[in-house]
Amino acid sequence: MIVPTKKDHQSIAADLLNRAFEPEEATKILTEKVIQRPLFLCPTSPPPADARRARHLAAKRAKEQRRAKALKPKPVSATQRKKQGLYQIPKEGQKYALFEPLHNLWLGYIREILGSEVYTGGEAAAAKLASADFHGAGVEVVRSGCVSRVGIKGIVVKDGKFAFELITVKNKIKVVPKEGTIFRVEVPVPVIIKTGEEEKKESRMVFELHGDQFQFRSADRATRKFRAHFSKTL
Repeated sequence: MIVPTKKDHQSIAADLLNRAFEPEEATKILTEKVIQRPLFLCPTSPPPADARRARHLAAKRAKEQRRAKALKPKPVSATQRKKQGLYQIPKEGQKYALFEPLHNLWLGYIREILGSEVYTGGEAAAAKLASADFHGAGVEVVRSGCVSRVGIKGIVVKDGKFAFELITVKNKIKVVPKEGTIFRVEVPVPVIIKTGEEEKKESRMVFELHGDQFQFRSADRATRKFRAHFSKTL
């Protein structure tokens, strides 16, 4: 039986590459990818001489694993996050002007998501809005089970599962529950009016969100499929 040598393998590779590429390209690929290809070897330790040595190595590995596990940082629990105030906005940061750039970014984001539906609305726009992230959205409470909440308007700084946290123009944080509340969202869209000279004006598309159907975290809504169905509150 004839065993192929290294030269035979290289000649076969060169022949196949010449069929697929130009001669210069084939030579370059053969040199870089075949002839000069580095071979990485994983260093191995010799097997233990006896059972005592094997037990010693096993105990050493177990100790290293326990140490690595102990040094690994543990995730912060919800109670610890609440005590540390990780999700609370400090008083010096409770300024409406600080969140206006975020609102402008959100407007660009929602226009990109809605696409052509930003002009027409409908079920397609409703499905996209339902799965969107509302951090930075400008919302207004137009209907609520609690009359004192009607008229609250601001930028969403926290899109929670059961409530929106808004920053108002008066630099105050308002927490508005989603249950029993209808929110209005306005998205400005450019409209081109064709006349003798083309004029570009700005119009507003108004959407109303029913908070009862919106009680999910923004991360969960992104992967959730919403279907049109009858609501008793409508």
